[in-house]
Amino acid sequence: MPTLQLLFNAVTVIFIATTMFAAGLGATLAALRAVFANVLLVLLVLLANLIAIPLLGWGVAALFGLPSAAFIALLLIASSPGGPFGAKLGMVQNGDVAAGAAMQVLLAAIGSITFGPTVNVVLQAANVGGGVALDVPKLMLTVVILQLAPFAVGLIVRHYAPSTALSWHPAAAKTSNVTFLIVLAGMLLGNWRDVVALIGSLSLLAGFVFGGVAFALGTALATGPWTRRTTMGGVAAVRNAGPALAAVGIAFGNEPAILGALAAVLLSGLAAALPTAAVLSRRRATPPQEGRPSSQPLRQRR
Repeated sequence: MPTLQLLFNAVTVIFIATTMFAAGLGATLAALRAVFANVLLVLLVLLANLIAIPLLGWGVAALFGLPSAAFIALLLIASSPGGPFGAKLGMVQNGDVAAGAAMQVLLAAIGSITFGPTVNVVLQAANVGGGVALDVPKLMLTVVILQLAPFAVGLIVRHYAPSTALSWHPAAAKTSNVTFLIVLAGMLLGNWRDVVALIGSLSLLAGFVFGGVAFALGTALATGPWTRRTTMGGVAAVRNAGPALAAVGIAFGNEPAILGALAAVLLSGLAAALPTAAVLSRRRATPPQEGRPSSQPLRQRR
């Protein structure tokens, strides 16, 4: 059993690091500057993801009367913005991919610093967690090393050796996707009894409602065309599992009940966000692609 736990932890580290490394390889300074120049959009996205959605998680957990483990799991997820699948939801819905990727990276970077204090405040205010307080400096150090450093390395490679970055990106993205599925499967299989026990507690429904409302909230608190606003909704709905997993390990000793609840909340949230993105995709005939114009301008240039 200790060997399996070590293997799970190793795969989790690989997932977090490769996800942020792939994000750095896929980003450009020009694209980041263009999105970040829209100050109102940035402020609204930060308001939604750093304040409104953590409060939403607390409200949903309290509304459904979740048991302690599921309550903690939902609060951890709600307080962790910048999930790597957020930008991918922009692709699924044929939205503003460049803005989605830029905001996901920004939220992951800022969230690595704000996650610990936010979770501490919400856990204490909600009076859950058995009085356990997160070791904020240790958690900050963990998420900074696993997220900010790999992203910075990827961004540097993209800036100074773009051909190398483009050749590395598919492998890094594939590794991120595969390890995410392994981590999710490990959480479910290793804690399946706890996941099954959540069915009667409405925890899965709470996660589904949280994902759907977070999508709507992220869309409402955004500016620009509808494609950009719904892309921000996808970024808001998909939270960052990395800091949440680190918090479970640091503050709760990888408690199986919380890990199982975390997996259940992540899955049910994706179950709400993915169909929404798919419906939006069917309604959009000409998907905007990052760095590639539409077919009509291409024919005109020819």
